Amino acid sequence: MKALELSSGRAAAAPAEYVPVIVVGGGQAGLSAGYHLARKGVPFLILDASARIGDSWRARWDSLRLFTPARFDGLDGMRFPAPAGSFPNKDQMADYLAAYARRFALPVRNGLRVDSLSRRGGRYRLTAGAATFEADQVVVAMANYQTPFAPEFAHQLDPAIVQINAAAYRNPAQLRDGPVLIAGAGNSGAEIAIELARSRQVWLAGRKVGEIPFGMESFLGRHVRSRLMLGLVFHHLLTGDTRMGRKARASHGTTPLIRTREADLAAAGVARVPKLVGVERGQPRLEDGQVVDVPNLVWCTGFRPDFSWIGLDVFGADGQPLHHRGVVPSEPGLYFLGLHFLHALSSSMIHGVGRDARYIAERIRQALPHTAGRAVRVT
Repeated sequence: MKALELSSGRAAAAPAEYVPVIVVGGGQAGLSAGYHLARKGVPFLILDASARIGDSWRARWDSLRLFTPARFDGLDGMRFPAPAGSFPNKDQMADYLAAYARRFALPVRNGLRVDSLSRRGGRYRLTAGAATFEADQVVVAMANYQTPFAPEFAHQLDPAIVQINAAAYRNPAQLRDGPVLIAGAGNSGAEIAIELARSRQVWLAGRKVGEIPFGMESFLGRHVRSRLMLGLVFHHLLTGDTRMGRKARASHGTTPLIRTREADLAAAGVARVPKLVGVERGQPRLEDGQVVDVPNLVWCTGFRPDFSWIGLDVFGADGQPLHHRGVVPSEPGLYFLGLHFLHALSSSMIHGVGRDARYIAERIRQALPHTAGRAVRVT
């Protein structure tokens, strides 16, 4: 048989590597899962598609600063190394995540994009290119924000219009001279609008998403009121355990503006216009019928999750995972982490993901009692 295999020119497939727990994704959610798994003595491995930890932050627009003060930008076990009331930039956040993984010696393999997840023979089976893994438990630690979304009619716009999405936007030099229409008025759209308004006319299209009821960059905002809003309301009041939280989650609403405010947009000269809904004569058409003649369009219309690589029946009609606090009841041993409103409005935020990770790590420890104690604990 061996001779036949050699003569056919086909190499035997490499055996699957077994790890009791595999975490898919090495961002803030995956590293949080790793920290709590390590503390509970559970052997695990984190697989991440990026070449380096933190690359997803490094690839964002040049002037990006976090929307929340540094006191809310640290993961469990390691505070963010910046003044508590400052707003770190995206490169500082990337470096922090890399330092976090080093400090706790989290086992991360970079450059491995998981392209399939299935169950075979009582274990989960994952492939990442030529590599194959088997695990008893799998944590999908990936946010909803994976694939940039633009409406179907985007391709009908005049080819002369420069179209770019928020994931690809870096700085104003990518755009043509002249005005810009920004589609989507959430936190990213508002921040990019203010940057571009320094050098050109900007229209910000989309409904108002609301804003937190104080100026985050004021002294009281950074040091007092942010604790009340982000620490109490987002983290404790708006959860799946409260009526208020369940109502907020069911609304699927966009997160309100956190640092940028409507007054800031007005002061910068940003013009608010209705939602972009279509195309007329190759130009963007707004909800009120107005046609805007612009050479540039930045799509800040959000992202969509891409779980097409998961070959398990764990999704609802809306394409979202069916779970309770990240635990998938129909697939014992499968968990999700980092999703929008997984348990609370803070679940997809840096300061909120740790609680969810701790909860899931404990469920995993209970399911794998025979493995507890083999991993090195972190403090």
